[in-house]
Amino acid sequence: MEAASKAPGVAGAAGYDVRVRIRDGETPVFGPGRLTLLRAIEANGSISAAARRMNMSYRRAWLLVEAMNHEFREPLVTRHIGGVSGGGAQLTPFAQNLVAHYDTLINEIRSLLDAHVPTFDAYLKSGKPVDPDDV
Repeated sequence: MEAASKAPGVAGAAGYDVRVRIRDGETPVFGPGRLTLLRAIEANGSISAAARRMNMSYRRAWLLVEAMNHEFREPLVTRHIGGVSGGGAQLTPFAQNLVAHYDTLINEIRSLLDAHVPTFDAYLKSGKPVDPDDV
């Protein structure tokens, strides 16, 4: 599940976009982009493969991982130096918990918004012809 999405529905029906960024004070530390990078690292087992999958430079991915590892209480990604079997990276249990809590937050926000979509649909020309106060 991505953090930013539009509620499913017919064209012209009310929908929404959700993009949640977690901040430390004024500094954004976690959001949809970093979530996607962590998921790509988890799926590919390396930062470089994750970067390629996301059409991102290795340097940009590495800098994002470094930033996340310094912004949180515990590292989110551990790296293994290359050797006979090559290097790699994996998410820490701390990162897996963070991702699970972020997913829960997004799901709860979507549920709340889904409950309100019919109200806004009633305001649209393409929506159902009902009084929005009756929804």
